[in-house]
Amino acid sequence: MPESNKPKWVIAGLAAALCVVLLIVQAERGPAPQVQIVSVTREDLTASITGNGKVEPISPAVARAQFPTFVAAVQATEGQPVHKGQLILTLDAADVRAQLSQARADLLAAQTDLRNARAGGPPDEVAQLQGNLQNAETEVANLERTQQALTQLVTKGAATQDEVAQNQAALATARANLQTLQQKKAALAQRASVNVESASLRVKQQQDLVAALEEKVNSATVIAPADGTLYSLPVRKGDFVRLGDVLAETADLRHVRVRAFVDEPDLGSLAQNQGVQVLWDALPNRIWNGKVEQVPKQVVARGSRSVGEVLCSVDNNDIELLPNVNVEVRILVHEQRAVLVIPRGAVRYDQGQHFVLAYDGDAVHRRNIKVGVASADKYEVLSGLGPGDKVALPGDVDLRDGMKVRAAEAK
Repeated sequence: MPESNKPKWVIAGLAAALCVVLLIVQAERGPAPQVQIVSVTREDLTASITGNGKVEPISPAVARAQFPTFVAAVQATEGQPVHKGQLILTLDAADVRAQLSQARADLLAAQTDLRNARAGGPPDEVAQLQGNLQNAETEVANLERTQQALTQLVTKGAATQDEVAQNQAALATARANLQTLQQKKAALAQRASVNVESASLRVKQQQDLVAALEEKVNSATVIAPADGTLYSLPVRKGDFVRLGDVLAETADLRHVRVRAFVDEPDLGSLAQNQGVQVLWDALPNRIWNGKVEQVPKQVVARGSRSVGEVLCSVDNNDIELLPNVNVEVRILVHEQRAVLVIPRGAVRYDQGQHFVLAYDGDAVHRRNIKVGVASADKYEVLSGLGPGDKVALPGDVDLRDGMKVRAAEAK
């Protein structure tokens, strides 16, 4: 090879090597990463608290057994509508009725004892004693008059001292008999005065017993206290029921209450009359509306959670929600109309400041923003962004301020 051509080959080799290096560097750098972007839009934004809950009747009427016995007959069916006064079931009350008859007889006897005590004693004893007293008083009065007359006759010589002495002895005996009868009357009156209190107590005890037994007898006939639905009838004819066992439960199920269990961090957003939506897995296409009736006054433990129990009234005109079923509850705590919104995932937080990575055509840049109401998946934007601005969503690439990117519209 001629000596003059050697520099040309060297230069060509160096150029080729440089091209290879440039190609390798460019291959290592690759194209700009692709990120998903979304546009800032105006929407109605609803912020809600989601929790679980249980459906309850608002004013249930629960009939319980007031004495142990057997179910004599059942005249209704669980789930049926009932009207006020409609017979549901009856219990065997034969033993209680027998006890009631005896209690009424004992009450009459106690009332008689009380009347006698207030009258001073038994009527026949009082009447006999009163008659004896009157006779004794009459006898004493007659003997005293006779004694006075005999004394005067003695001075005239028309009577003897023996006659006076005999009358005096008879008078002393009559006076002693009168004193004894008076003492008996006083003792009888004293006993009667003491017996009034005890007799009154016995009358009161018997009256209470009669009233309690009458209530038991009446409870043996279970009727609907008001129009509604017989939503629970756990007994059948022939069943033995114990004291306190539930016999029937009725309520107006057109209006029910949901006891919602809300986690402690969300309790500060609750207020009365906030809108409520209730969802039940058994009817997935139905939503029941209501409102918050009572916010919790305390926090209680429920399993591993610390919750407040929120009472919500719910319209149930079709009587589709059943008592004691478990439901999902959404409490609408804020509702904003036509506000700027972005997905929650696009908002980042650093040292007390919310910010996004805004897309300007070929790169992303940090932009501080101020947020307002938050829903489950979106933030209200109060400042820092305008309608149509685009922001990047998080992905596999660790985005940084000023990074070149290729945009793909998020679906």
